[in-house]
Amino acid sequence: MLFNSYEFIFAFLPIIFFIYFYLNHKRLTEASKGFLVFGSLFFYSWWNIAYLPIILASILFNYVVGNSLNNEEGHHRFSKKSILTFGIISNIALLGYFKYTDFFIENINLLSDGNIPTLDLVLPLAISFFTFQQISYLVDSYRQETKEYDFLNYALFVTFFPQLIAGPIVHHKEMMPQFAKTRNKVKNYRNIAMGLFIFSIGLFKKVVIADTFAVWATAGFDTATTLNLFEAWATSLSYTFQLYFDFSGYTDMAIGLALLFNIRIPINFNSPYKATDIQDFWGRWHITLSRFLKDYVYIPLGGNRKGEFRTYNNLLATFIIGGIWHGAGWTFVFWGFSHGIALVIHRAWSKLGFKLWTWLAWLITFNFVNIAWVFFRAKEWDDAIKVLGNMFSIDIPVDFDTTQLFYICIFLIIIFVKNSNEIIQIKLPKNMILFITSFFIIISILQLTNIMIQADKVSEFLYFNF
Repeated sequence: MLFNSYEFIFAFLPIIFFIYFYLNHKRLTEASKGFLVFGSLFFYSWWNIAYLPIILASILFNYVVGNSLNNEEGHHRFSKKSILTFGIISNIALLGYFKYTDFFIENINLLSDGNIPTLDLVLPLAISFFTFQQISYLVDSYRQETKEYDFLNYALFVTFFPQLIAGPIVHHKEMMPQFAKTRNKVKNYRNIAMGLFIFSIGLFKKVVIADTFAVWATAGFDTATTLNLFEAWATSLSYTFQLYFDFSGYTDMAIGLALLFNIRIPINFNSPYKATDIQDFWGRWHITLSRFLKDYVYIPLGGNRKGEFRTYNNLLATFIIGGIWHGAGWTFVFWGFSHGIALVIHRAWSKLGFKLWTWLAWLITFNFVNIAWVFFRAKEWDDAIKVLGNMFSIDIPVDFDTTQLFYICIFLIIIFVKNSNEIIQIKLPKNMILFITSFFIIISILQLTNIMIQADKVSEFLYFNF
């Protein structure tokens, strides 16, 4: 089930919302939490019920391990560090089996000229997200920063449907105290209005903008055999904008949906294409993943505490891991490597004390990110080379069409228009909120109808693939 689908908007969401608050109104707190867990698991199972046992087993395993780490009595046959190590390795093994086994076999065959058959494993939905979220829970439990002895609470922490599929990756202490607050158990009409407002913005971003760019990106990457200079740049920018509005749209919808239930989840996206250096970019793009990589990979590797050379190695290793997390392919490895190198260069440059003009720093950062996305999107190396090679060719067409004007408009929106996080801080009149919400929802529903007529299905979010 997708946020941008009829069954979610007109059936699932209203049913879950009204029954959840009805049960809370009747002071059936445990029943309301249980219903929300059930609804979230139903939402998850909509794609393929075969995924359900995997996430349930993962939740039970990590709950038991987390309890062992939270046990202050210390009656363990093994040390807490050994239990934590076992928990982390088990989570990574589960993720690795489904996500990287075929990639590993393919490379073994390539190196040895072998013919080992691949397993053709289907990647369980959201396994990367719920695995990382639970790893962070285990580490936090080991550090005695969180405690959870109620299985239903823990299941809700992992499965809460607005952030289950594509993040944000949240900490237990960010979420569960909110569910425990009495005032959050009753409907808050301001939160409902703002939640629908933010959701409508995200829906519009996904359905109207991102899916429009998706058509052009697919044509350039997957369909076209040759591209001229303008077509190559249009292809790369189409994916750059598609990914931006797709992920930004999902993030807005997740924040808006959670707010309907009086839950505030962390900001995960903050105008990353306004960044003026690569470090700034990663402070704005997929913020909770950046936080996870910093707290649970970069710092444990030594961070910046063991000299400059070790710091550079740690940066590079962290972003290669980040690339691998996104996908099982050498294009993802190279994408992560390129960002790691960019961060190393940025750190070394900063040490020298040089400053660039702001506009030049932005131009360099944006173009680096745009070029790196080519490897992120390309299915094969040849697809990436096809696009990149023609982006720097001298085959320059002389025609100009309205499509190019559309790109300019999108650029202006990204750079100069306030993002959703900033808009909700403005005290807008109620009538304006109602008008904008209605306008975006109506336009989005009309576009959804058009998509259903033409393609018979709506598109998934790009981060569902990771």
